[in-house]
Amino acid sequence: MQLAKADPMDISSKSKLQRRLWLKTFIGAGTGVLSVVTPIWPDWIEAISGWDPDHHDGSAEWMIVTALLLVTATMLAMVAREWQQLKVAKAS
Repeated sequence: MQLAKADPMDISSKSKLQRRLWLKTFIGAGTGVLSVVTPIWPDWIEAISGWDPDHHDGSAEWMIVTALLLVTATMLAMVAREWQQLKVAKAS
């Protein structure tokens, strides 16, 4: 008598993984775009929110660019890892 091999990732787990993958891809792309827009148009934050923490000296914008780049790199690394997990899940 042979026992059925258990699927390590059922369909609901795969769909959750896909949703997380696309969410992280969207966040990474959005922060990537903002990190490119900010040096080109540094006053977009003031234009949208009216908030001017650095009184137009640009220091806050560079901190924001750095933070956006860190978030982008983190999201892309997480997407790459989850992409590999999804490929393995689909192969099994």
